Amino acid sequence: MSALVLSAEQINGWISLILWPLFRVAGVFSILPVLGGGEVPVRVRIALAVLVTLLIAPSLAPMPVVDPLSADSILISAQQLIIGVAMGLLVLLVFNAVTLAGESIAITMGLGFAMMNDPQNGVQVPTVSQFYLILATLLFLAFDGHHAILLLMVSSFTLLPVGQSLGPEPVWMLVSWAAIVFYGALAIALPALAAMLTVNMVMGVITRAAPQLNLFSVGFPITMTVGFVAIMLTLPTFQFSFEALLIEAQAAISELLRR
Repeated sequence: MSALVLSAEQINGWISLILWPLFRVAGVFSILPVLGGGEVPVRVRIALAVLVTLLIAPSLAPMPVVDPLSADSILISAQQLIIGVAMGLLVLLVFNAVTLAGESIAITMGLGFAMMNDPQNGVQVPTVSQFYLILATLLFLAFDGHHAILLLMVSSFTLLPVGQSLGPEPVWMLVSWAAIVFYGALAIALPALAAMLTVNMVMGVITRAAPQLNLFSVGFPITMTVGFVAIMLTLPTFQFSFEALLIEAQAAISELLRR
């Protein structure tokens, strides 16, 4: 019986087929909310990246013929990592918009001092922001957002094959798209902020008409109560706003890969 003999080209081809897609997939899972990010342990993220890479590797196009230990291989690995991080960053910005919307509402209703630890970003955020983040996570799973992102990640190897890098135009589009943090937060928080602004205007008129009224003892409970009522009444609009932001993020990822 003859022994199995493998050539260096075959070994390099197998390594390239797994190594470079793994860098792109790992880049996505390193920053993608819900499936990755700071709230998921590193070992779990690595295991998910390896598992997904092994599942999609047979369907990928042939990899560039490059020595895995050469400088070109290091450059290709860095390109794949940057592409993966860019895809995950677009989705992360949507969740950052939700956090900013919660902070705006919390400060307006007087709960800016009630802070909780955010495991995703490793910072202190108001409890209202944490509530919106939990709700956004549940909606993300309910909308099959994780499935859509995984499908986009697999199709990215067709739209932007291994060996090609992001040019200056996609990078500039990625930077300019960060504005979604502000207008997305405004779209989510605007109904509640409008209600809080109306309450503050009414309290100002009352204080002007009756200066002897203690505004701090009366206004704070009223403002907080109206804030909770506004949050409860605007939850259906949050669903539509968050869904629209996710659709924009998916469209931005597709546009980023086609450029």
